[in-house]
Amino acid sequence: MRIDLDSYREVLDTLTRNKSRSFLTGFGVFWGVFMLVALMGGGAGLKELLEQNFAGFATNSAMVWAQPTSKAYKGFRKGRYWYMDYKDVERIRRAVPELDVVTPMLFSNGGTAYYGDHKATVGVSGAMPEFARINQPKMYYGRYIDEADVRDHRKVCVIQKKTYKELFPGGGDPCGKRIRIDNIYYQIVGVDYQMGEGISFSGENGTGVVLPLTFMQQAYNRGNAVDMIAVTGRPGVVMSNVTDRIRETVARAHYVDPADEQGAMVFNTEVLFQMLDNLFKGVNFLIWLVGLGTLLAGAIGVSNIMMVTVRERTTEIGIRRAIGATPTNILSQIISESIVLTLVAGMSGILFAVLILQMLELANTEDGILAAHFQVGFWTAIMAAVAIATMGVLAGLAPAARAMAIKPVDAMRDE
Repeated sequence: MRIDLDSYREVLDTLTRNKSRSFLTGFGVFWGVFMLVALMGGGAGLKELLEQNFAGFATNSAMVWAQPTSKAYKGFRKGRYWYMDYKDVERIRRAVPELDVVTPMLFSNGGTAYYGDHKATVGVSGAMPEFARINQPKMYYGRYIDEADVRDHRKVCVIQKKTYKELFPGGGDPCGKRIRIDNIYYQIVGVDYQMGEGISFSGENGTGVVLPLTFMQQAYNRGNAVDMIAVTGRPGVVMSNVTDRIRETVARAHYVDPADEQGAMVFNTEVLFQMLDNLFKGVNFLIWLVGLGTLLAGAIGVSNIMMVTVRERTTEIGIRRAIGATPTNILSQIISESIVLTLVAGMSGILFAVLILQMLELANTEDGILAAHFQVGFWTAIMAAVAIATMGVLAGLAPAARAMAIKPVDAMRDE
């Protein structure tokens, strides 16, 4: 029997005209890929933002400071106020040789800085140059406190980002200019634009003004008092193994119970960074779980719609088998359609997710500085594309098996 090819094409067009359900189902794949890529990029950006809150801060560091005692000890009552002094720095150095940097700090209750008609609420702290090895500054202008400033008791200061923007809204290099704090004029020697503002010791993040510790002792009548001692361990030293010795060394010198963790407070940043790492491991697992689950649901939808399509195209398949199409031809056709559908929907999801992530990056850019990268990596996108193609093959297997099982006579009879 001779079959008119034009008639065949007409039948084929008629049977394949309604593809809207397939493309609507492809939205499931689109949404799954979009969710996976967007969550991965967003999670990476969020992690980077949080890490930048602690950027420059040594991961093997600890801080020790005095608080009211929570235990009675050697005749002293519970709740006693006590203070550390400069001698504690040497005590810690001698008792804990595993430490690399041991540096004291002072803090004030805050104040107001003035420059011309502008003013800013600031938190004043006194530091030694060694503190830059614990919390590394990001100098936008000028330099940090140096040894000469400490030795000569210079009236100089380093201002942080928010203070700089409030006092100098017009921008420009403020180094060499003088600001007034508590009736004392200080010459600005640097502007710290450090992104790591998650750990603040004096006032609101970014509003600090750092003075040489020796001058602050003199200007604020602090004598040999120390508000906090910051330490870092030598390479390979686990801070958790030495924090108890640090507490005991300081506590015994001031008649505080060495077991009083509230009275002699030691904050180990190593624990904080471990908590952040564990948090983001859980977040990454959740991102992959939600993204792959949504992607799998979309692939199942594709498989279902392909099953319906095969059933509607029974006559077409029968005609193709009658004119010589082999089961392999039918198999390749169904799987190819499934792959194309998932690839088109999936790549559209990737492009849309990249666009959204790019908008997030623009929203987190300040002064030309990108706060965090929200985009996914190239190989991550390649892996997503491979996953999409794999889902397409899997989604087309069941419909293809059904199509191969159709006999030409049964297909013609179905017509």
